[in-house]
Amino acid sequence: MERPGDLCFAEEGCSSSIVLEKQVFLSKVPESHVQLACGLHYCAFPLNGNELCVWKTTDDFDRQPLHMIGHHHSITALAFGSKVNPLLICSASCDYVIVWNLDECMKKVLQGLMPQGIVIGTLLGMVLYVRFSPDDQTVAVCAGNQIYILSAKDEALIAELEGHLAPVTAAEFCTWEKNILISVSEDRSFKVWDYCTGLLLYQSTVITAFPLLSLFIDEENKQIITGCADGQLWIFSLIKGHQYRCVVHINVKKEREKFYRKIRKSEQLDEIQNASKVYVPNKLRTEETVETTFPVLRIEHCDKFVNLSDEEQNCSSVNARFLWIGTSTGLFIINLANFEVEAILHYRDYSALSIQFAGSCALMRKAINGKVFCLLTSMFENRIALLELNVAALLKSQQSKLLITGREKDLSVVASCSLLPTSPLCLKKERNEDVNRKDKFNKKCTIKDKPLVFHCKIKSSGYTSTPQMNMFSPRTTAKQRSLASKCKRNCKQRKKEDYPLGHPPPTKSERCITVADKPTSICCIQYSGDGELLACGLADKTLLAFSSNLKGTPTVYSGHDGAVTSVEWSHDKNWLVSSSEDRTLRIWSVSNAEPALCLGKEMFHKPIRSAQFYYMDTFILLSCGAEFHLLRYFLDTSKDEIKRCERRFEGHSTHCHPCGIAVSPCGQFIACGSEDKCAYIYEMHSSTYSHKLTGHSESVINVAFNPSSPQLFFVSRKVPQRNHRNVCPVHAWLLPTLTRQRDQKTSQRIRSTSREKRSRSYK
Repeated sequence: MERPGDLCFAEEGCSSSIVLEKQVFLSKVPESHVQLACGLHYCAFPLNGNELCVWKTTDDFDRQPLHMIGHHHSITALAFGSKVNPLLICSASCDYVIVWNLDECMKKVLQGLMPQGIVIGTLLGMVLYVRFSPDDQTVAVCAGNQIYILSAKDEALIAELEGHLAPVTAAEFCTWEKNILISVSEDRSFKVWDYCTGLLLYQSTVITAFPLLSLFIDEENKQIITGCADGQLWIFSLIKGHQYRCVVHINVKKEREKFYRKIRKSEQLDEIQNASKVYVPNKLRTEETVETTFPVLRIEHCDKFVNLSDEEQNCSSVNARFLWIGTSTGLFIINLANFEVEAILHYRDYSALSIQFAGSCALMRKAINGKVFCLLTSMFENRIALLELNVAALLKSQQSKLLITGREKDLSVVASCSLLPTSPLCLKKERNEDVNRKDKFNKKCTIKDKPLVFHCKIKSSGYTSTPQMNMFSPRTTAKQRSLASKCKRNCKQRKKEDYPLGHPPPTKSERCITVADKPTSICCIQYSGDGELLACGLADKTLLAFSSNLKGTPTVYSGHDGAVTSVEWSHDKNWLVSSSEDRTLRIWSVSNAEPALCLGKEMFHKPIRSAQFYYMDTFILLSCGAEFHLLRYFLDTSKDEIKRCERRFEGHSTHCHPCGIAVSPCGQFIACGSEDKCAYIYEMHSSTYSHKLTGHSESVINVAFNPSSPQLFFVSRKVPQRNHRNVCPVHAWLLPTLTRQRDQKTSQRIRSTSREKRSRSYK
């Protein structure tokens, strides 16, 4: 064990030190990648491979740590218990998992006896992480791809959790949910378990391209925070109904660069203003050393700062919550209010520290007298170091420097006399105006006498010009241009003025109608460009066109031999294009409800999932199987012709999903259907939904916004329980001031019209 010597780095003008290396321990073997433990009064680390050392943070420098021997292989994971009395510590290696009672071990050492623990697991494999439950009754052991839930009192296996595809790197118990365990793995995903029953409750997708190394549970916000090997953090919500969605993503590297830019700017202002010197890390230069990795080794709670001035407290948002982020190169303090870096402690900035690159890191959860202990193991050497950090001094050394960047606006000078005309402080605009006035005055004074005329140029009488043969030749293009410009102007004015941009999204149902007299699914739905018409495709091979208010008799288009999979309006609202499961594409004339063009099965080998007009109705873009087709067409009532574009785009397979997505015309909201019988409305730049629309008993399969009014339509496979018929409805949602109504007469007209059209098609 080495003495700390002069490893104290003091700030000028401040009596307390920023970092103090209290103890350095030398091991016979590397201890770089192990789980360390740092509690309120004790720190635990492995020494010489299989020895467990416990150091009391309040002891003197000369006092030796408590040594406990019980493992035959190297210790790879350590963790303290959740309770203080009795204080338990768990150590794990390839051979044993042992739980030690620290009070009993100290008593046996004082009596001259060998401390002993309770073996709760044997030959579980390479253990990377252990964690006690909140009641200290069970221990979660992460060994390989599995998680073992063991009893803390005896060698009993409670559950064995399997599901990860790579070694499990961390696991934490949820304190407010009973029997819930959350784990992260090198397979780049996290999972939520019921460890009593062994059931997997939730598994995430692949979050990042780098392994997940650390995990922290935020009890106050009910969130989990995980860090990866590339210096990035993800925060996920654990609140019921949020479905473990991602709340925010933090790139610690970018936040560090942003913090350094602020420091450099403040240094420049400090040199100009000749402010008082304060301590700043001495290597805040533009050139940075090359870092191949930036692993997040530990995430821990950071206590609120104390002993700061009012100005510094405002700068650091003292009322916010903070996190310690331990990496291989240094420690970061992250503000959870704005997710920015508040302070950085780089090991390389303190040349006398024994460890410059850390392989493992552990931090004390609570500060004692404003100081926090940090336990480090070296990445390349056989050293373990215990650091004492003064959080207030660290923050003051950097935040006080940042305050200079806001002081330049306080500079004010009162002039003793008026400015000289040649002063650079005079506004350029005023000088130019004075010069212009002088020039005009000089010009007026130098004007000579000239003949009195009303124009500088006099029009000729026309005797020498050729005679005009045509007395009047109208401009035929003037009217067309004016009409076109007028239409464009009216369209723009209608979009800007008529659409209420300030209204909230539609959350209340206005009208519900039945589109068929038999149980029929609505496969697709689409508004026209001006929002006045609404088209929907049904599974009974028909296509319907409504008024956007769902009133009146709809137009029925029949001719497909399968369910209609997609429908789209043309730009001029005169044509409809539809695709079907029968592998056909049809273009309909809106005026007479007759197909003007039909492409048969010989052109498409698979059903068409989506089709739409493209580029001002010049082309038709469609997806068929794993291919995209771009078609150029020509419509003529006398014959059907189509010219296929030579381009053919290969892509991934497209599937007909049961949920639809729609964006509001103002771009403020996104609506989507879901299989949980609800529709969700999201606000832009938000990761959580703002409204949840209920009322269906089956999946909501499609949604559409009205582009001319704050109105939203969505469809489901079945009507709610209150309806007597098990058919597919269309729901319209308006602003909260509107109420829902059902028009039975419209439904009867739809059914009668549908029968008539079908009878005509059969004839």
